[in-house]
Amino acid sequence: MKVLYNEQCPVCSREIKHYKNLIKEEIKWLDINNLKVSTKLSGKSHRELIRRIHVIEDGKVYSGLDAFILLWGKVPQYKLLSRLLSKPIIYHFSYMLYEALASLLFLINYKQLRNKSN
Repeated sequence: MKVLYNEQCPVCSREIKHYKNLIKEEIKWLDINNLKVSTKLSGKSHRELIRRIHVIEDGKVYSGLDAFILLWGKVPQYKLLSRLLSKPIIYHFSYMLYEALASLLFLINYKQLRNKSN
């Protein structure tokens, strides 16, 4: 499993550090700001990568809540949450909540896009 996350986002990097301390299995943690690697691996633009967390597993790219469900499935303390969020009604509510939070973080981190393009 490869996890693509925004190391420059204080919320994102703190959360990923938390997972790194809990997960025993080998996961490749990749900063999306290494554009040469992250865009090639994911097939996504920097803008798309900043917008959501991404997980690559078995050659497939998962984004947003789907990425978290896969990641949490690897964290012993979060496996139950991963299964719970996979339930249809809970998934849809959680998806909307995630998208709202991701939009807020995107706005906070938007300056990264301008800095990369200058």
